[in-house]
Amino acid sequence: MGVFTYLLVLAVAAVHTWQLVGDRALSHVCVLGHVVARAVALLVIPAATYLLFFYVHLTLLCRSGPHDQIMSSAFQASLEGGLARITQGQPLEVAFGSQVTLKSASGKPVPCWLHSHPSTYPLSYEDGRGSSHQQQVTCYPFKDVNNWWIVKDPGRHQLEVSSPPRPVRHGDVVQLVHGMTSRRLNTHDVAAPLNPHAQEVSCYIDYNISMPAQSLWRLDIVNRESDAEIWKTILSEVRLVHVNTSAVLKLSGAHLPDWGFRQLEVVGEKLSRGSHESTVWTVEEHRYGRSQEQKERELELHSPTHADISRNLSFMARFSELQWRMLTVRSDDSEHKYSSTPLDWVTLDTSIAYWLHPRTSAQIHLLGNVVIWASAGLATALYALLFCWYLLRRRRRVCELPEDSWLRWVLAGALCAGGWAANYLPFFLMEKTLFLYHYLPALTFQILLLPVVLQHISEHLCRSQLHRSLFGALVVAWYSAACYVFNVLRPLTYGDTSLSPSDLQALHWKESWDILIRKH
Repeated sequence: MGVFTYLLVLAVAAVHTWQLVGDRALSHVCVLGHVVARAVALLVIPAATYLLFFYVHLTLLCRSGPHDQIMSSAFQASLEGGLARITQGQPLEVAFGSQVTLKSASGKPVPCWLHSHPSTYPLSYEDGRGSSHQQQVTCYPFKDVNNWWIVKDPGRHQLEVSSPPRPVRHGDVVQLVHGMTSRRLNTHDVAAPLNPHAQEVSCYIDYNISMPAQSLWRLDIVNRESDAEIWKTILSEVRLVHVNTSAVLKLSGAHLPDWGFRQLEVVGEKLSRGSHESTVWTVEEHRYGRSQEQKERELELHSPTHADISRNLSFMARFSELQWRMLTVRSDDSEHKYSSTPLDWVTLDTSIAYWLHPRTSAQIHLLGNVVIWASAGLATALYALLFCWYLLRRRRRVCELPEDSWLRWVLAGALCAGGWAANYLPFFLMEKTLFLYHYLPALTFQILLLPVVLQHISEHLCRSQLHRSLFGALVVAWYSAACYVFNVLRPLTYGDTSLSPSDLQALHWKESWDILIRKH
């Protein structure tokens, strides 16, 4: 929320600095000093302060919490407890024969792991298209034994790690064998269930028909430092590119119907360019397979070496990921009880209940003062009308305001009206869940504009002493009304007063007014 105000301050400082550059009365050294001082005060110090806050934040909050899953596996492994307890002691380098779980780097719509189960795709879908009737491959948002896959060397039959282990490198061709069903990850020229433009991804079942297995995948390590990079647990971000069709294993994010248990669809995307998060996967859990037998493999819990993976994630890596998640992570599709739209904020058609006493009905709400709210909105609208009127008159060479008053009027609008617009309008483009408190920075700029408009009316529009007296009385009445509304709504905003049912009903003035309007 604060970034919009910060950008406004930078814009004002940039305009002022540009004016200083054009001032010939200042020496080059003086101008340079002004530029450097503004750069340090408005760029370097805020950036350093912001970094310092998050350094303290990430240093103190070093333990796992309930919402870790929206972060990457590497970030989770850097926290004490949670994933760190699972990953501690597992091998760092993925080898042929490794048993792994693959987590989508996207985290959208929810964090999930590559998954398969014995159920097959239906013979035909609701739109009449047919499927391969192969074993389903999905992305499952919970840890499960069916999330385990074995990294197999296509040229060998063994499903265990050799001695010494042969690490998998960037560019190697592998097969992924589902741990519980021993079927290989496969894709072919069959349309995906929910995205017909993409390929279906399945685990291959040999029905003894003319549909050969296409189960070779080339490993593409996105964040590699060299072409000989080794695939690493948690640290490596990889794409799996199908050798036969060049399709990339991708999380589409769509929920499958009931036959797919409402799990997330995984497809082969031919047209994928770059390394979009939905095509990137990371190894989260990893152990070296030691048995060729299926039953023994299912019970295997071997962790031979220790690798302290958490130390490989620097502060800047965690800081950058946290900023990106704050900007991009969306909540689920269910609407919050107190969520609202930007249009609701202007008319005060919403509030937020923060606390309710279980016995006395004392409560705390985020609720605006309707007099202040309406006055601030009216001041913004009045400023816009007056500004357009003055601008039109000046275009006709009629200058009713002295030049210094006009410049002050324009500057007030650039700061206050511009600040309101910069802190309000961007929310119309956001897909996040929004609440009334998101409007508070914009409202602050509106309230700052209110005395500017009142002073302008008093000095330039009230021509006579009688007009000024009437206007002063109007301001006093407005102030009294604001204090009265504050006193009436105080029990709902401070929570220090017990409220009876009749008191609560009396405070619900807006609902009563709406009912009265509908009746008439």
